[in-house]
Amino acid sequence: MAETVLIVEDDPSILRGLQMNIGLEGFRTICAHDGEEALALVRSHNPDVILLDMMLPKMGGIDVIKQLRVDDQDTPIIVLSAKDQEGDKVLALSLGADDYVTKPFSVAEVVARIRAALRRRRRAKTSNGDGGAARFGSVELDLSGRRILVEGVEVDSTAREFDLIRFLHSHPGTVFSREQLMQQVWGPNHFGTVRTVDNFIARLRAKIEEDPDDPKHIETVRGVGYRFNP
Repeated sequence: MAETVLIVEDDPSILRGLQMNIGLEGFRTICAHDGEEALALVRSHNPDVILLDMMLPKMGGIDVIKQLRVDDQDTPIIVLSAKDQEGDKVLALSLGADDYVTKPFSVAEVVARIRAALRRRRRAKTSNGDGGAARFGSVELDLSGRRILVEGVEVDSTAREFDLIRFLHSHPGTVFSREQLMQQVWGPNHFGTVRTVDNFIARLRAKIEEDPDDPKHIETVRGVGYRFNP
């Protein structure tokens, strides 16, 4: 069965162009013209990836991302936006978007990013398919459920946060630069800066470390990057 792409875009010409070209690539497409319709379609159709414009009627893109990540932490979200300021990109990514494409864009680039997001999702499902849990300190990673639990209580986390702590946990004692983490966790086609990694590390520390200011598990290696200590 063809994988489903939800396109959320209120500009009719952009929407038609994306729908036609993404459909020609073998994907099934469904479309929403505003944020509220997008949330309804996610719940009823369970798409495999979401293309989300930021400037939407009824509910803006940022609010849509927030609500989507409450309901669904795993489905990749690729932002399409005319805003190209670093702050806008960092905000969207830190709230749970997986990628950010600025307008004007080429449809070929968007399709490539869709395929990359789906590959990462399939790899994550495969790597976690054996179920079980990984534990360190008071933290448990529910691999099949893709949940983070601290002292048995689930903490709110995004799909990217889980991917990041799962990757670090899989390589204890290895020092990774921010660029390496961006490459391994976000993927080679992801737009972002090393500040994105720092933001996610800070959020993870706040959730799993007893003292986020003196972390025991996600260590900073000054001048290099980060290391996981189980």
